[in-house]
Amino acid sequence: MKHLTSTAILALILAVPAGAQQTSDIVVPEQDTQVTTDFPGISDAARAALDAKREGRPVEAEDWMVAAANPLAVEAGARVLREGGTAADAMVAVQAVLGLVEPQSSGLGGGAFLVWYDAATGAVTTLDARETAPLDAGPRYFLDESGEPLDFRTAVVSGRSVGTPGTPRLLEEAHRRWGRSNWGGLFSDAIALAEEGFIVSDRMAESVAGAADSLAAFPATAEYFLPGGDAVTAGATLVNPDCADTLRQIAAQGAGAFYTGEIAADIVAATRTEDLPGLLSMTDLARYRVIERPAVCYDYRGHDVCGMGPPSSGAVAVSQILGMLEHFDLGAMDPQGAETRRLMGDATRLAFADRGRYLADSDFVPVPVQGLIDRDYLAGRAELLRGNDALPEVAPGEPAWDHALLWADDLREERPATSHISIVDADGNVLSMTTTIESGFGSRLFVRGFLLNNELTDFSFRSHANGWPIANRVEPSKRPRSSMSPTIVLRDGAPVLSIGSPGGATIIGYTAQAIIAHLDWGMDVQQAVSMPHLVNSFGTYQIEAGTWAEDLVTPLGELGFQTNVTALTSGLQAIALGEGLSGGADPRREGIALGE
Repeated sequence: MKHLTSTAILALILAVPAGAQQTSDIVVPEQDTQVTTDFPGISDAARAALDAKREGRPVEAEDWMVAAANPLAVEAGARVLREGGTAADAMVAVQAVLGLVEPQSSGLGGGAFLVWYDAATGAVTTLDARETAPLDAGPRYFLDESGEPLDFRTAVVSGRSVGTPGTPRLLEEAHRRWGRSNWGGLFSDAIALAEEGFIVSDRMAESVAGAADSLAAFPATAEYFLPGGDAVTAGATLVNPDCADTLRQIAAQGAGAFYTGEIAADIVAATRTEDLPGLLSMTDLARYRVIERPAVCYDYRGHDVCGMGPPSSGAVAVSQILGMLEHFDLGAMDPQGAETRRLMGDATRLAFADRGRYLADSDFVPVPVQGLIDRDYLAGRAELLRGNDALPEVAPGEPAWDHALLWADDLREERPATSHISIVDADGNVLSMTTTIESGFGSRLFVRGFLLNNELTDFSFRSHANGWPIANRVEPSKRPRSSMSPTIVLRDGAPVLSIGSPGGATIIGYTAQAIIAHLDWGMDVQQAVSMPHLVNSFGTYQIEAGTWAEDLVTPLGELGFQTNVTALTSGLQAIALGEGLSGGADPRREGIALGE
């Protein structure tokens, strides 16, 4: 089985007939059979998983399952689970390979949020490995000499955008808490692929070609991604001995090898670019720590939907969307209906209005998490949805909180380049982790075989607006707000779904829709993640091109929405738990779900 081009992928998105609400009503159309490059060396089971995704079927398993964005990474995690490792062990192997074969989305130079369900205790734990601003950063960090915000693209492609990476520390912390496999062995697949070479996939090649101008900005980056001045092509073999060396050091010495010594020194040096240098220091790297945060959970129709709290806005915003929509009988409504989408679109807009004012790193500013997901508060917000047309405008609400009027609004969006991993192990532990370097290829700075993030551009470039401070402003050691929404859904204390997606600010809409599709409309996980997207975060309804969603352009316009037909390339990965395991991987990307 060969993987699909982006054009072919769009043709595979499932069509849900009007009025369909049960799994049996959902029809899978004929699929485009166009194929291109192969994934050599993957197992027959992985090829069968690619076939299942292509045909719109979930993958079924009994004991364990892993779903991630590239078959090579999934195979690495499957090996660990097959050998008796835990979901935490498998995640380390998956992330190590993803950083190599999908470098535009995540890697050692980035950060992540992890949600864990522990089968032995029933506890849900969330770990924050978001990047941090340098100790020397201040309120003028993203302002020019005249006090005006820097051009966004200029800020991204520079050392100024790089925050202290968190991913290596997260790998180590998750393994320390929940792993049982030998640490060093978890990197063997990634090291072998880096040394012996891997086949460049269509998605990686298309991403490199699309970002070629910015990748050419730095010599080391250009040398790897644009050898001889031309973008690497799909089907070519790429080796990365520097990455192999970095992984080998982490495997032998732990994450400390990354945060001190020569690797750390090279990271700092790479950020001191001449045009727009950053302020990252060896001290910033040495003092980085993963933080355990309280999980944010919301009871939606008898299910506890649990995710990551601040500095992520994901769990709060998803909870708010669900909390407003639970006042409407979505299960009896047409998934393709304009009225259904009016409710979903405006609920998302209201959640984003609150997000823009209140959500930021709770270690630096007070955040009214409980007030924002309070049932009475959300019932009041839901009343705004009772009309017949699009809301002419939205504004932040006033949740129960002593500081409700302290903050100015910040509507900065994150760019859509991230990856998601869902894993269930044979012991019943469940992992949901969203991992990123922010924009595609991050800062474009390439060091020691991996890319450095541009996560600091998720901060507001301004510190104040209209005389009021912005909660998501830059401060030393602060973590920028994120939309990443790794989620575990439970019923009566037992996990029933692990899900999440890349996509920048649209992650929240992707995740909320997939949860609604599964819980309210009875779709299996493959149908839920394949469903066409309609997302309205900031006022313009984004409608996925090439799908039935385009039929709603006129009806939504008549309701008062501005619309924009565009590519919405989510990367949802989901595993449902019941009598067995059922996995779904987004057809818009290369990933698979695989289990036994």
